Amino acid sequence: MFENITGIIIAFITGVIGPILLIYIKSKLDSKKEKPDMVKETLRVSELITYKIEHIREEFEADRVWVTQFHNGGNFYPTGKSMAKFSIMYETVSPGATSVQSNFHNIPVNLFSKSINQLLNNDVIEIYDFKDESISTYGLKYIAEDTGCKSEYLFAVKSIDERFIGTLGIEYTKDVKKLDINAINHLQVHASSIGGVLMSHLEQ
Repeated sequence: MFENITGIIIAFITGVIGPILLIYIKSKLDSKKEKPDMVKETLRVSELITYKIEHIREEFEADRVWVTQFHNGGNFYPTGKSMAKFSIMYETVSPGATSVQSNFHNIPVNLFSKSINQLLNNDVIEIYDFKDESISTYGLKYIAEDTGCKSEYLFAVKSIDERFIGTLGIEYTKDVKKLDINAINHLQVHASSIGGVLMSHLEQ
């Protein structure tokens, strides 16, 4: 009788309490694991993207290269619906060229609906000469006049699952510059690479 009770107790401990204890210990250990350092990770991503766009600027002899990201810029009143906006998050400029990053923060997407729709559907906008009336500028001409841009190339930055998350912009302010198809294809690869870096950061 006593042996039977002892056997039941041992079975209970090993079969029920044991696994529960293991789960408890594991949860305690997991909770003590170091959580990702947001500041450190943001700086790491910033360094990667900045290095990338500086390389692009040098490779294609551009005057300005920047990356925008879409984000939630607040809510509409009174519905509370999220307001889609974009900001230039990363930028590099050549000597003598002016920065435009501070001018493009929290810009409502609808203000640039023509160009953003074009990128959403076709991935690329090529404007090699803003003064050429035969070239579609998608509402960007007045911005180019303000920023001194003579040629501009825009590329959709998308995630692996084709979510549109931002834009890569290459600008020429000193001279008109016409890029060939090989350069355009190469820049699309760069845009895809930037999308991969940004998504890996956003998903953490």
